[in-house]
Amino acid sequence: MTTIDGTRETRAPGAAERIFGSVLALLGVVLAAGGTWLAVLGGSWYYLLAGLGLLIGGAQVFRRRISGAWWFAAVFFGTLLWSAWESGLDYWRWIPRFGLIVVLAFVLALLLPKLEGGPGRGVSRTLALLCALVFIAVFALAFAAHGVTRAPPGALTSAPAAASFSIADDRFRQPADAPREGDWAAYGRSNAAMRYSPLGQIGADNVANLTRAWVYRTGDRPEERWGAETTPIKIGDTLYLCSARSIVIALDAATGDERWRYDPQVSDEDIPYTAACRGVTYYEVPPGGGARARPPAAAEQPQPRQQAMRPAARKADQDRTAPLPAGPGGPQSAAAAAAAPDCPARIFAGTLDGRILALDAETGKPCASFGEQGEVDIKRGMGETLPGMVSITSPPVVVRNVLVTGHQVLDGQRLDAPSGVIKGFDALTGELLWAWDMGRPELQASPPPGATYTRGTPNMWTIASADPELGFVYLPMGNAAVDYWSSRRSPQENEFATSLVALDVTTGKPVWHFQTTHVDVWDYDLGSTATLVDFPREGGSVPALILPSKQGDLYVLDRRTGEPLTGVEERAVPQGGVEPEQRTPTQPFSLYHTLQQPLLTARDMWGITPIDQLWCRIQFEQAEYEGMYTPPTTDTYYIQYSGYNGGSDWGGIAVDPERGVIVANYNDVPNYNRLLTRAEAEQRGYATRDEMHGDAPRVSGDPQAGAPYAIYINAGWRVPLTQLPCKEPPYGGIRAIDLATGRTLWDRPLGLARANGPFGIPSKLPVLIGTPNNGGAALTAGGLVFIAAATDNLIRAIDIASGEVLWKDVLPAGGQAGPMVYDVDGREFVAITAAGHHFMETPEGDWLIAYALPE
Repeated sequence: MTTIDGTRETRAPGAAERIFGSVLALLGVVLAAGGTWLAVLGGSWYYLLAGLGLLIGGAQVFRRRISGAWWFAAVFFGTLLWSAWESGLDYWRWIPRFGLIVVLAFVLALLLPKLEGGPGRGVSRTLALLCALVFIAVFALAFAAHGVTRAPPGALTSAPAAASFSIADDRFRQPADAPREGDWAAYGRSNAAMRYSPLGQIGADNVANLTRAWVYRTGDRPEERWGAETTPIKIGDTLYLCSARSIVIALDAATGDERWRYDPQVSDEDIPYTAACRGVTYYEVPPGGGARARPPAAAEQPQPRQQAMRPAARKADQDRTAPLPAGPGGPQSAAAAAAAPDCPARIFAGTLDGRILALDAETGKPCASFGEQGEVDIKRGMGETLPGMVSITSPPVVVRNVLVTGHQVLDGQRLDAPSGVIKGFDALTGELLWAWDMGRPELQASPPPGATYTRGTPNMWTIASADPELGFVYLPMGNAAVDYWSSRRSPQENEFATSLVALDVTTGKPVWHFQTTHVDVWDYDLGSTATLVDFPREGGSVPALILPSKQGDLYVLDRRTGEPLTGVEERAVPQGGVEPEQRTPTQPFSLYHTLQQPLLTARDMWGITPIDQLWCRIQFEQAEYEGMYTPPTTDTYYIQYSGYNGGSDWGGIAVDPERGVIVANYNDVPNYNRLLTRAEAEQRGYATRDEMHGDAPRVSGDPQAGAPYAIYINAGWRVPLTQLPCKEPPYGGIRAIDLATGRTLWDRPLGLARANGPFGIPSKLPVLIGTPNNGGAALTAGGLVFIAAATDNLIRAIDIASGEVLWKDVLPAGGQAGPMVYDVDGREFVAITAAGHHFMETPEGDWLIAYALPE
């Protein structure tokens, strides 16, 4: 500042320059130290150079020297050039690289007149204004849609693909095989699992008028491990659903009024990883009492595809290892059950403690003619089953009057966990007809006295689909009990784990199987239902199914034989890790369509500031990563991309058979893992569920008792302090795919940042960041995609033709469940469960909300 006589006024140093200079210098020290580490690891030198520049500049600003501003200017323009080189036009990459620098430049511009030799206030304010305008422009761009692939005009084709069944015998016909137009008769609406409703009252022209028609609350809200994941079913004028702890409920579909409820009294100690009950099953006793089909003649069946074998608590009652008794409480003859007057229509539901319930659909009372007073315990024959280890979280499926169920075995606990055996029961009597134990394929049903089903084998925890005409049920199989170590697995486990298995319900034996991961040590179990379609081919169509995977692949298979109808190739994958002899040289990749993203690079590392981005880049350089299927390691961390919640999970895909469109929501997040030695795992507090005490530390990963290693997992690879992912957005999306060709029609991030933010603080901002999402979509003839799934607690209606969001509503809790669509007296409803999910970190709740157009 200059006085009237032209001399410069000398002022005492102000606190502002000292504080700001200290901040710059401290930031410089952090970046220089971390940058040195990164440079030694072979990473970018930017952070070291920028840190030194900020350190010197901060020290000079602290001393009120204008040279400090010039040092900062060098860092500013160097960062600009470096960001442009690394980021190009990728908006999200600019945020951690340049955002904080612009904010610091704004503050420094205001302080320039206070520095010795600095410019006057006019220049200072002009520079500050320019910085502010840049910041505002960049901030405003956050509200634009990034990473969107828009549908070209006329992109949709018309290729009818509805799976059709010719069921000649009325004794085998069920509502879930061919639902009435206004019903939603199974988890995926039908046993074909297309999640498509032929209703069209609600369409693009009026969906904006959708309002809440009624709200129901189950009253079941677990304090821990919540996540009901429920999709109700609708038959006639009644909705049937289950709550988090397996309470079965019937509601008036038009009003939401409760008609009945049945509480099986599941204990909290029986909650496995999540208190989930995805749905229930409806069954009508057919004419003649539901006789079972005989095995078809060999000539009736197409030759199956054979996949080469790859080498490679609570103590149960003593009678669980013995065959089921005959007589009262045991199997009954079909004739005796047919004469029983109870339960002409039944609701089958699984429980978290491993029971199947049979309830009268009209009254909710147990069906006395089924099993032991209306229930069977699937744990019989499994031996020791500690609480929470064996749970039924998905609805069973009925095919040709055989009720088929899998179950969840709690992941990663013990090498000798209970068996993943699949069981088939007489839907009328509850008699155990067969059991498929892959470790003992000769076993017909119950193991002999004193024996158990093979322990530790892969299980089928998710939802099966079925072809009633073929008599096949399609089982998306999980992995062995220990996910991340494979040296003790049997040849049968390596053959059937992480495979889709077509089981003949008349024999309980596999007809064919298709494996998506060989010798799986990445927890890539198949969580999605296989969706049945008639796949368009030249000259007609082929009975097919579409199988999604966590890796992001979609496989199209002939559902009669398992033969791929579109390209699948075996590609070379990384080798090594702790079990190099166990790693297969190749893994299957679909050529039809994939949700896989390019290989991760250091440039993909993210954060809200350069500091957390630097932390992520150091982690990236330290870790083993050679792309998909990087083997597990113990001497260093390794990156798993996609992570175990990548691609498609239990929400599955949806198919519009009239428009020939697949709609798939997906996750795009890595995991950061390391195998821990037993000594290290014990030191960190890893223990099995039954060994845990109330004061035991929470750990990220699984103990894998009985294996040489436990597993540490940073799911989503998040920065410990800010809780933001290390990978740049988006973290999840939704995509429309042409069924006939596998071509992407449109693709967009799914999920706003409104409920997420740094340090776990919700940002409240409607920024389309694309969040992780679980729970599928429902499609309608009205051309709409209804979906919640994301962590922003919204349900949306999306135009299937364009991918544009036409309507949304805020849910009172997380919507990690699949919606369903139905009709009552000519009025179309859309219903969604809002119960939240502990893994997705969305608020817990107990709501079921139905929407409709105003009357």
